[in-house]
Amino acid sequence: MDAWVRFSAQSQARERLCRAAQYACSLLGHALQKHGASPELQKQIRQLEGHLSLGRKHALESAKRAVHLSDVVLRFCITVSHLNRALYFACDNVLWAGKSGLAPRVDQEKWAQRSFRYYLFSLIMNLSRDAYEVRLLMEQESSACSRRLKGSGGGAPGGVETAGPGGPGTPGRGLLQLALKLQLRVLLLARVLRGHPPLLLDVVRNACDLFIPLDKLGLWRCGPGIVGLCGLVSSILSILTLICPWLRLKP
Repeated sequence: MDAWVRFSAQSQARERLCRAAQYACSLLGHALQKHGASPELQKQIRQLEGHLSLGRKHALESAKRAVHLSDVVLRFCITVSHLNRALYFACDNVLWAGKSGLAPRVDQEKWAQRSFRYYLFSLIMNLSRDAYEVRLLMEQESSACSRRLKGSGGGAPGGVETAGPGGPGTPGRGLLQLALKLQLRVLLLARVLRGHPPLLLDVVRNACDLFIPLDKLGLWRCGPGIVGLCGLVSSILSILTLICPWLRLKP
């Protein structure tokens, strides 16, 4: 209960709840259309989705804190992501002015495409940051495993022999070693993500968000159902990071 009170008091909470409701309406509208619901009901759901979109209150994320990060890659990814997100919000405000009647001459299609391009660039930077953090953690975990194996006098990870009858020139041995390395990397990746829930949550959230601009820009058509589902999942995960701050990826 205390977590919910803290969550509802935050300015970002209402925006994220509206975002979750917006994509829930999108998913519901797709389901109603697929099952042949009345046109009037579908129209009402679309209108509700539009109102929720207009009612979302965006808070511009400042890039000032990221500029002072010591890690160059993190500084670049986070700063560029925040700048693109700020531009996305600016375009979204222009769209809001057009839809609300304050600026009826606004070319909404052009500004929508522009806003989703900035949104896509922001997500690409977020995923690049996630990939960089995953690589660092995998290197640390791999080094720790090597030290443990040397300390215990063990051989290759998992007890796998690196040499065998026939030597390195044996046909198919190179492919077998490549498959083994790939398997070990996948296991290491799973271990790293399982041990770092904030990073795992951020990867899933950004991956879900990625489908939205890809569909809106026509780069990968996945349909309103997938867009609604991905947006809803991403919004729920965002709400979860507000309720449980320890799940938020830092910095």
